Parts: sequence; C-alpha cells; structure tokens
Amino acid sequence: MSNRGPKSFDSTLFILVAVLVICGFFVFASASLGLLARSGASFSSVAFSQFFFGIIGGGLAMVIMSNIYYRNWRQYAFYIFLATALLTLAVFIPGLGMSLGGATRWLDLGFTSFQPSELFKIGFVIYVATLLSGTHRQIETWTYGVLPFLGVILVTAIIMLALPDTDTFLLMAMAGAAMFVTAGAKWQHIALLAIGGVLLITAVAFARPYVMDRITTFTNPGSDLQGSGYQIQQSLIAVGSGGFFGRGYGQSIQKFEYLPEPIGDSIFAVYAEEFGFVGSFFLVLVLAFFTFRGFKIATQSNDLFGMLLVVGFMTLIVTQAFLNIAAMIGIVPLAGLPLPFISHGGTALLATLASLGIVLNVSKYRNLNLRS
Repeated sequence: MSNRGPKSFDSTLFILVAVLVICGFFVFASASLGLLARSGASFSSVAFSQFFFGIIGGGLAMVIMSNIYYRNWRQYAFYIFLATALLTLAVFIPGLGMSLGGATRWLDLGFTSFQPSELFKIGFVIYVATLLSGTHRQIETWTYGVLPFLGVILVTAIIMLALPDTDTFLLMAMAGAAMFVTAGAKWQHIALLAIGGVLLITAVAFARPYVMDRITTFTNPGSDLQGSGYQIQQSLIAVGSGGFFGRGYGQSIQKFEYLPEPIGDSIFAVYAEEFGFVGSFFLVLVLAFFTFRGFKIATQSNDLFGMLLVVGFMTLIVTQAFLNIAAMIGIVPLAGLPLPFISHGGTALLATLASLGIVLNVSKYRNLNLRS
C-alpha cells in the first residue's frame, strides 16, 4: 500500500443504504399487516426476524465488514467459496433442509431458518474477483481466462439449479459476467458466453414447466387469470389503484388476501398502491443514486480486485432490485426475486448489508495507489 493512509468510507453510499433500510422496514411493516387476514401467518414472527436478523444483524455485519481490509479476502477466497457452496448443499441433509413451494433452499436450525444461498452469493463474488484479478493479464486467452471463469459458473449452476433456485443463479451469472467484462475479457468470448447462457435458459425452461409458465404468462398475461397470470394481474391492479399520490401508508387493499406474497416479491406492488406514482418515482430515484454511487466507487479504485468486488456486489443488488420492480409492472417475466432492503428475508438483508460493508471498505482506499 502507498504511504498515505485510508480515507473514511463513502458517507453518501452509507446514507443511501440507511435510507433504504429504514424506509424499507416501514414499508415491510405495512405490507406485513396483510398477514393478519391469512391463516398460518404470524406478523410478530416475521417482523422480529426482519428487524433482529436483517437490520440489527445486518447492521453489525456491515460495520464489521467495513473495517476488514478488503484485500485480505483474496487469500481465503477459495475456502470461502467452498464453505458457502457446501453450506448451500447442506439443505439436502435430511432433518436439516427445509422445503417450501417445491424448492429446498432453507436450513432449519430449530429457533430460526435461513437461506444459505445468500451467503453463497458473497463467496461467489469474492472468489470470481480473486480469480479474474489474478489472471487479468491473460484474460483474453481460453486457457487462463475463459475456461476457469466458465468452470466457476458451471459449478455454481449445478448447485443453484439443484435446489432449484434458477432466479438466484441468473443473478449470480449476471454479476459474474459484469466482473468478466470489467476484467477486460474479449467481446468475442463475452458473446459466446451470452449465447451459451441463452441456450442454458432455454433448456431450463423446457425442463422445468414453472419457468416456461413465467415466459408464456409474460407474453400473454391474460391467458390464465386464475393460475399463472394471477399474481401479475393483482400486482397491476395494486399499482394502478395507487394513482398519483397513493392510498396512504398502511391503506393498501390488495395486500389483504388478494396479492400473493405481499411481504415477498410482491411488496413493490403494495408500496406503489400506498404511495402512488410519486412514491414509486422516489424509490427508483434513490435506487438510481445508490447504483451511481456504488459504481463510482468501483471506477475510483486503482486496485482491480477492489473494483471487481464492488462491480460484483453492486450488480447483484441493483439487478435484483430493478428486475423485481420491472416484473411487478409487467416489463419482464415474474422471477420470484424479493426487493432488496424491503422484502421479507432476514438472511437476505443481512447478506446484502454485509456485502455493502465490503464495498464501503473498498471506498476507504479509493484513489490510493496499491501494489497488486
């Protein structure tokens, strides 16, 4: 490292994250009221999980990660990737894994459950950043550039598609692709990988009917209004009924029995119904500033490893956020992705804030000349 010491972390990004987390919890609390009209759902349990594990646990994780020198992660990258991959596969252990909706994605610890794939995303970004920063001078070759990267993607695909969690895998693949491009990959190789990705998605769509249902519902949303098209129809009703200024905080009607997953991937529809076009525009604006600030930190890094870490984590979070919003207004097919900072998921919020802690640590060393 240079003889100049690190700066303070990026306060603007920190403030934007704080706004998203605090406002997100109030939106989540309002959406959670819809559980009171549904049998088998507990408002207090989901609120406790979101606050204790997500906000408190995630806040502590962000503070801790922001104080760990980010370059130290390189020497443990493979072991972190391996450990989080094995932890994700642990959901298949009888008595430990928990299934819901036909997918086995959670570990049941008795007092709580969590989704290990959220930690796997962190391990994936750290390992890919380490791999690409170590081979970037040979990134344009098949042997040292394309094949090692492709190997990591294939291993990740096998694990995530086995759960199955197609949506999270696609997010990880997009983050990996963004890092691959940032590291200086040849456009010919990027195009070939993109074609391979399209072929893989096509194969998955034919192999798994629910993926094909999402695509056909997107192209013809009125074909099955009581089946596969029900969620998007109810979402559009919620968004449309919000009008310009919304019904008011806590006044959503669709969250009571009509809208599927009001605290999950449909939470933006609840938000739009209560805060209208103005509130939705504000949320998108905050996310846009968050995106700009995060990638600005990446461009200010003189260390490729730090740049790749930021690009990977920001791509994961931002892509998920905008895909969720786009799906709720019918721009892209429904993907079942929660809205970062807002949707229910203590593990997801904890992992998101932990990854942003690493981004904040990278921001401490921006514009400093670091030896590779």
